[in-house]
Amino acid sequence: MIIAIDGPAAAGKGTLSRRIAEEYGFHHLDTGLTYRATAKALLDAGLPLDDETVAETMAHKVDLAGLDRAVLSKHEIGEAASKIAVMPAVRRALVEAQRAFSRKEPGTVLDGRDIGTVVCPNAPVKIYVTASAAVRAKRRYDEIVEAGGSADYAAIFEDVKRRDERDMGRTDSPLKPAEDAYLLDTSEMSIEAAFQTAKSIVDTALSRNA
Repeated sequence: MIIAIDGPAAAGKGTLSRRIAEEYGFHHLDTGLTYRATAKALLDAGLPLDDETVAETMAHKVDLAGLDRAVLSKHEIGEAASKIAVMPAVRRALVEAQRAFSRKEPGTVLDGRDIGTVVCPNAPVKIYVTASAAVRAKRRYDEIVEAGGSADYAAIFEDVKRRDERDMGRTDSPLKPAEDAYLLDTSEMSIEAAFQTAKSIVDTALSRNA
């Protein structure tokens, strides 16, 4: 059983994916962290972020079992990741690793930008989680403030819009819902409501496959 969850930044797909994986005892992979891990390896080694061959070599070395969310969530790593994520060779290397992960038993939950369209197009469950840019920016702002940091909502809002344009506009694996994905707009939903909706989708798929 493969559950593919896609969507733009700060839509809630990560939290939702982790809860679903925990609920069903499935393995979980935040595929965005694979790009961040590649970027961190380049930064740590003092290597350039604009050399596709070097970045591809690093991508092949990423250990999916050693992805540390706390470390990889740093802003500078995210900025670096966005630069290498547009490189076709890097994407091919990481998609290969992500597909291998998706085959783990008894099931997997993968979240990212192109799981249902590119990584696992035959996944029996595809959910596209979205929310308005304003709501997503507010969520990110609240997260930073609650963690004791300082944030500028206007700057975060502009950053969210820029990331959307970059993710949706790239030629290789653009962010878009798969044709057979269930669209889940969380703009007006609590995490619990979103989880219950997603759970009903998964339960239906499981009963079909039983």
